[in-house]
Amino acid sequence: MRTSTRGSRRLMALAAVAALTTGLLAGCAEDSDDGSSDSDGGSGGGKTTLTIGTFGVFGYKQAGLYDEYMKQNPDITIKENVTTRTDVYWPKTLTRLQAGSGTDDIQAIEVGNIAEAVQTQGAKFVDLGKDVDKSQWLDWKTAQATTKDGKTIALGTDIGPMAICYRKDLFKEAGLETDRTKLAAQWKGDWSKYVDVGKDYMKKAPKGTKFVDSASSVYNAALGGESERYYDDAGNVIWDKSSGVEKAWDASMEVATSTMSAKLKQFDKPWDQAFANGGFATVACPAWMLGYIQEKSGDSGKGKWDVAAAPTAANWGGSFIGVPTAGKHQKEAIALAKWLTAPEQQAKVFAKQASFPSTPSAYTSLKPQADTTAFFSDAPITQIFSDSAKTIPTQIFGVKDQPINTAISDIGILQVEQKGKTPDQGWDAASKEIKDVLGQ
Repeated sequence: MRTSTRGSRRLMALAAVAALTTGLLAGCAEDSDDGSSDSDGGSGGGKTTLTIGTFGVFGYKQAGLYDEYMKQNPDITIKENVTTRTDVYWPKTLTRLQAGSGTDDIQAIEVGNIAEAVQTQGAKFVDLGKDVDKSQWLDWKTAQATTKDGKTIALGTDIGPMAICYRKDLFKEAGLETDRTKLAAQWKGDWSKYVDVGKDYMKKAPKGTKFVDSASSVYNAALGGESERYYDDAGNVIWDKSSGVEKAWDASMEVATSTMSAKLKQFDKPWDQAFANGGFATVACPAWMLGYIQEKSGDSGKGKWDVAAAPTAANWGGSFIGVPTAGKHQKEAIALAKWLTAPEQQAKVFAKQASFPSTPSAYTSLKPQADTTAFFSDAPITQIFSDSAKTIPTQIFGVKDQPINTAISDIGILQVEQKGKTPDQGWDAASKEIKDVLGQ
């Protein structure tokens, strides 16, 4: 999954994370000042050179897929153009798509940008739905990359199914349930039940600890399981009428107006340090975050962290790859895109860096790294995330989805959580920003 420098400070932080574990951030490599670099998949000398524009660490090279494909297809050489920052990669890609030149043969698209690609750039991509068995992918994943007239402009790579990662040692000290199955049952179906567990935790919280890292993380996790977000299926903005937004906001406000939040900004240094110091007991964690938690917690966290199913099936992150119509080698690019996103290859990328596949048939063969399983108390990681992935609702994303989300999480919620404003004042602050973004 990749999540990002993608469009907002929060999304940008996401990208950096996914870059560590699932493969985020991306681009075109000519400009040395944007942190981009050229990366050959391997020596080839093939007759046709295919270029792939990606962001962050997609995992294809790391998993040896380029070398494997070139060995199978000696007439092909693969060159990956990587841009470190997604906020550089996507605008540059848009410019080239609109110009009809300068694109790579294959272009990666982060989930936060897929709505814009579908709605404004659909004609600039080859319809890949004609060349593949779309039933290989999760229905909701394919739906995100499909235009209203049924054109599938990109194929799904990874996704970010959600769980709750928790410190079972801190739960035990607070007198709470520590068994992952029983704990998941306590909050199943409603994020407000998760908040209720937080209230119980704070009654006997170990000194210096909080229940959750931030109210914003609760908001985004809860919203990740709602089919109704900021836009309806006709493309109309409904952020202020959305039932999904209302439920996620209410859950986050219960956290923001209580003592259960550590009030940390995700992916900032204090957040990283809190993992190492045991500063909070739970965090909503998509599959790609496991490696991040493991790294930041260090050896002292081994066996203390566990994983339980989230209150609702939800998604955070993920990407796609598409073939621009401006490409010079469309036939060869289509064949490579199909091969890279096939279940077998997605399973190989998961084994290398935990990018969770969007192809369900791969789930039975997924094998987490042994040290990761041990770190998270031998939790059935694959089963938990697979079950979530299969039941995530199809979500509607819009062109201004990212700035709307940033206004609510980084302005509205922070006003309440860190500045002591009332929920109404926080909502008003977010609303003002959103209306400015939308030109209303």
